[in-house]
This record gives sequence, structure tokens and C-alpha cells, in this order.
Amino acid sequence: MKKHWWKILAVALLAYTLIGGLLMEVPRLVILNETIRGLYFHVPMWFGMIFLLLASVVYAIKYLRSGDPAHDLKSVEFANIGVTFGVLGIITGMVWAQYTWGEWWSGDPKQNSAAIGLLIYFAYFVLRSSFTDEQQKARVSSIYSIFAFFALIALLFILPRMQDSLHPGNGGNPGFNAYDMDSKLRMVFYPAVIGWTLLGVWFSTLRIRTRNLILTTQEEY
Repeated sequence: MKKHWWKILAVALLAYTLIGGLLMEVPRLVILNETIRGLYFHVPMWFGMIFLLLASVVYAIKYLRSGDPAHDLKSVEFANIGVTFGVLGIITGMVWAQYTWGEWWSGDPKQNSAAIGLLIYFAYFVLRSSFTDEQQKARVSSIYSIFAFFALIALLFILPRMQDSLHPGNGGNPGFNAYDMDSKLRMVFYPAVIGWTLLGVWFSTLRIRTRNLILTTQEEY
């Protein structure tokens, strides 16, 4: 039980996010209205993606320093789940955009930047699959992973702020902190960020264990 406390916490926080996110009262804001509940799912998934991809970069650096294949395995699996969270973040964002902006995809700078960032990571997986030599694959993809992460940060948090954007906190629009005077959103938002991030780590560790079992079985035969 002591080893699995964080998994129990992840389930509890996500249950709270689901129930509180759908049932608790939210600020009545012009245009957003009830769609602001998307904040509990769309944004925390992106936060989870950032943390998971950061973990991928950390293990990529560890691999480059040590040459230990275990670090490369962890790096790629954190990237796998991180990108999955990114895709879910874009999908939930599109649903939110449809009800607030009237379009699934409006060509907003942050939407476009997010899509480009994910394409950069899709290229990371294509790059890995193009090598047959395991050491070369790990070395090149680890270097690519570092540059991909910092490119993603620039695309998500720097470039959209330099252009007009519909997103809160970008292009001169106030962020949610300016809207959320009664802190109703924070009561669910912060637990949601922690819950989604822990879920991503959980999935990543499951994939790492599965890959290790497969590799062990292959070595035995």
C-alpha cells in the first residue's frame, strides 16, 4: 500500500475532478458560461504533457551521459504518454473552441503552435523507427528530444504571446487569474493538474515495465 499511495491519490483526484468539474458551481462569464468547465480537462492535460515530456528530456540527458539503455527506454515511454496527453489536450480544446468560438479549428496562433509542436514529436517517433542500430537510435533521438522539448515550450508559451490570440493570457487577453476572483476554478483546477500528471506517470511506468518484460523474454530466447 505504501508503494502505491500516489496511484490511489491519482484516482481520488481524478474522481474529484470529474465530479467537481461537472457539478460544482463555476463563475458565470460572458461567452464562456458553462464551457469554462473545459478548463479542468483541457489545460491540465497540457500541463501533464509538459511534465511528462520534461521527464523524457531528463532521461534523454541521462542516456547521453551514461549510455544506459534503461534511460533511453524511460525517455521514449514518457514521450509516448506525453504526446498522447497532447493529442487529448488538442481534442478537448477543439470541443471547447466549438462552443466558445463557434469553430472546431479557427487557426488561432496557439492552436497552430500546439499542432506544430505535436508534429515535431511525431517526427521524433518516425526518426526512432528509421534506425536499426539501437545505440545510434537512442543517441540521435535523445539529442532530438532535447531540441524538440525547447521548441515546444517556445511554440506554446512564447510565440502565441507575440500575436493576437483568442486564448486567455495571450495576445493581450487577460488570463484566467483575472477572471477567477472567487477562486471557484482553482478548487478543481489544481487538483486536476496533479491528478492528470500522476495518471500520466502511472501509464508511463506501466509501459516501461511492459517493455522491460518483453526485452527480458526476448533475451531468454
